[in-house]
Amino acid sequence: MFEECLYFNSNALARTVTRIWTEKYRQFDLSPPHAFLLRVVLDKPGLLPRELAEELNLSRSTITRFLDSLEKRDFLMRKATENDGREVQVYPTAKAKRIHRKLNETGKELTQFMGKIVGENELSKVVADIRGIKKLIEHK
Repeated sequence: MFEECLYFNSNALARTVTRIWTEKYRQFDLSPPHAFLLRVVLDKPGLLPRELAEELNLSRSTITRFLDSLEKRDFLMRKATENDGREVQVYPTAKAKRIHRKLNETGKELTQFMGKIVGENELSKVVADIRGIKKLIEHK
């Protein structure tokens, strides 16, 4: 009935992928979105929340909620910028730095797992296609 419906099929795929990613990131007591945000902060310490929102394609309010949660759990800290005390930069804590390598390895393992299921070339093509479709729809 919904074989050609982009909404239905993209959401069905997202739910399936989310279950797999959630299970893998459970070892860190992180949801996949929290893990992705933390990975960005670990790779690019000092980003502003608006830069994180742009990088992760999330709203500022969602980023703020994620930052609040990760800060409470001692994975990151916010520091006022030197130029403007109203702006904050986000930095990883020692606790986050201890799991940095394993977080990145988990991401690679998940990509390899998906590559084995659908084929590495097909996976790369599908991801590129999805990103391209997203850009086309956003710039309609």
